[in-house]
Amino acid sequence: MSQTVRMRPEGSGQALSEAYDTALLDLDGVVYAGGDAIAHAVDSLATARAGGMHLAYVTNNALRTPDAVAGHLTELGIPTVASDVITSAQAVARLISEQVPAGARVLVIGGEGLRVALRERGLEPVDSAEDEPVAVVQGYGGPDLTWSRFAEACYAIARGVPWFASNTDLTIPGARGIAPGNGAAVEVVRIATGAEPQVAGKPLPPMHRETILRTGAERPLVVGDRLDTDIEGAFNGEVDSLLVLTGVTDGAQLLAAPPRHRPTYVDADLRGMLTGQPEVVEAGDGFRCGGWTATAGPEELVLTGEGEALDGLRALCAAAWTAAGEGACELDGGKALARLGL
Repeated sequence: MSQTVRMRPEGSGQALSEAYDTALLDLDGVVYAGGDAIAHAVDSLATARAGGMHLAYVTNNALRTPDAVAGHLTELGIPTVASDVITSAQAVARLISEQVPAGARVLVIGGEGLRVALRERGLEPVDSAEDEPVAVVQGYGGPDLTWSRFAEACYAIARGVPWFASNTDLTIPGARGIAPGNGAAVEVVRIATGAEPQVAGKPLPPMHRETILRTGAERPLVVGDRLDTDIEGAFNGEVDSLLVLTGVTDGAQLLAAPPRHRPTYVDADLRGMLTGQPEVVEAGDGFRCGGWTATAGPEELVLTGEGEALDGLRALCAAAWTAAGEGACELDGGKALARLGL
């Protein structure tokens, strides 16, 4: 795939909720964290929906069913039906169904979300390698998933059964901080077996395909907090993206982002969907956004001026990404970010 390398965040004269027909929203770290709504999420999504934007919730978390996710969102004050939710469990179930016979048994290492998605595709979930499965599927099973479940996967994979994973996110945000995600559990099985799974979730094409098939989006905007899943998934799908800073990505990671991890827009939280986005412009040998100007020195990024912190971050992105070109910026942005309180 050949794409133009992004050198700066884009501006938008329209509110993003008007410029795009569908928001493809990540959940953990974007809409909620640890089960509680993130600040401004409920009101921002209500306003976007009232303005005619279709809201779809796209999650790599394969634990809960779409019904359960929709119920949780509705309880938080975000009216949602199951068809608005697309999970990596659904994407991996479709991927498996295209490679095994109808009605085939699949060993499940994960939660109810995987089981429901497999049944939707006419497949039979089983719990043991002795049940003669034709595939193994692994997804996030919550913090209480036992070691014996990983062993069942290893037994089946050692017999030549193909292995699938819903996603490989190494971490998952929660109310108390960052916890191990499905990717960490996948590494356990990978180390033990030496095998490689077929992966369906973000940022890979099966998840984007599942999302477009289920939403019918024509002008989608991916909204996420992770560079290596949400933003890279948008890059792979050749659609625009909005990074919000309510989850796992910090300013230093954003400045160092290689092209596939560079979002179209950057904002603090979901209120960024409701506004236009300021333009970043060239200013001498640097870049200006709002009252800030950022330049790339020999060893570090330099920020001058004053104003909104996010404008300074956007200007820094332009300086860092331009200096890095098709690579990852290695210039020190610590002092510049400290000026912004980021």
